[in-house]
Amino acid sequence: MFLGEYKHTLDSKGRLAIPAKFRAHLDGGAVLTRGLDGCLFLFPAPEWQRMVAKLAALPLAQANSRAFVRLMLSGACDVSFDGQGRILIPEPLRQYAGLLKKAVVTGLFNRVEVWEEDAWAKYKHRTESASEEIAEKLGELGI
Repeated sequence: MFLGEYKHTLDSKGRLAIPAKFRAHLDGGAVLTRGLDGCLFLFPAPEWQRMVAKLAALPLAQANSRAFVRLMLSGACDVSFDGQGRILIPEPLRQYAGLLKKAVVTGLFNRVEVWEEDAWAKYKHRTESASEEIAEKLGELGI
């Protein structure tokens, strides 16, 4: 399980250190892709396979399904760790997430998210400000 929030810096080649406690769960292979809300998703290989199976089951005739599959798959890439525990984030993914120098790496149960530091701060502030409303809506779902 991925939990926690860590600040890191991208180097000039676009490499980003992934926390050691996350790397232990990603050693069997990992896939990096566009995420939602302007971040990147980093999945362990088994979790990525589950995601791909769900994406493949979406109805091809629905435009929203096609768009989501394209978002998730077209930018996806296998990543590996160098000797310093870094992954190389390809330029198109860095552009998508607005990653220049400062990044936040967050653990969210079955995946890791990579955010540009300021974007993460804004998102977190908006979410924390609306936490009571969010909790109430989730309460209606039994959470």
